[in-house]
Amino acid sequence: MSAVLQALPASRQHLAIKPFDAPLGAEVLGLDLSQPVSEQDFALLHRAHLDHHVLVFRDQHIAPREQVDFSRRFGRLQIHVLRQFQLPSDPEVLVISNIRENGQPIGLGDAGHFWHSDLSYKETPSLGSMLHAQELPEEGGDTLFANQHTAWEQLPDYLWRAVEHAQAEHSYLARYADLQKRNPWRPDLTQAQIDEVRPVVHPVVRTHPETGRKALFVSEHFTTRIVGLPESESRALLKELFEHSTRPEYIYRHRWQPGDMVFWDNRSLLHLAAGCPIDQRRKLYRTTIEGDVPF
Repeated sequence: MSAVLQALPASRQHLAIKPFDAPLGAEVLGLDLSQPVSEQDFALLHRAHLDHHVLVFRDQHIAPREQVDFSRRFGRLQIHVLRQFQLPSDPEVLVISNIRENGQPIGLGDAGHFWHSDLSYKETPSLGSMLHAQELPEEGGDTLFANQHTAWEQLPDYLWRAVEHAQAEHSYLARYADLQKRNPWRPDLTQAQIDEVRPVVHPVVRTHPETGRKALFVSEHFTTRIVGLPESESRALLKELFEHSTRPEYIYRHRWQPGDMVFWDNRSLLHLAAGCPIDQRRKLYRTTIEGDVPF
């Protein structure tokens, strides 16, 4: 990917987009999100998000409410089913953290353990997510992003024919028991929470509603089966898709720096939290923007 700086006209050179030398992603230069973002600047950010799928805003010193307000520029916000990990002052913010206070977790400590697209288990999955670093470990804690447009475009012909018109089930509960075994702090779900995350069916190959590009839309975390196939065939096909969709050549690895805000497109990508040593503190604030019904 070109590293040429993409900038506004000369009168507005303070804001620019610098693509990474990676299969996706770009850094936003010259923007302070604690200040109002003009319509012209927002239009540039919107276009860059569609083009690069991940935008990184460095050294952002913003309050949770400012993150919420900026996120809302892109659409309605979604509230995660684990409401016990909301930020009390700003319920639109999900706390992602391995920190415990008074013997209890302050956030979701194992978010992103499996490759996934946020909220693919909802009727209207996420457009995108914003994650703002609050506390970072001294080692580890990276986030990996895999380009699902490229994964679709490079799919072998036999898999292409198998999934072009296929539908798949997505379920929040599919891996929940596995995660609880790994993490005793992950809470049991109430019946109301279970009712909120009933399984849904989406296309295996979705069309991006803004760019028209096709992308694979399955993940090891939330996709449970291919509709209409015997279980053994479904399992084998999904295994091939999961392995293909996260090949190294599709991946950008984000190494967090203090103050980073990362904004990614869940319609175009899968992501994975690489993890960090359990004795090192990690805390980030996430907002999630509602998308469209996949087609």
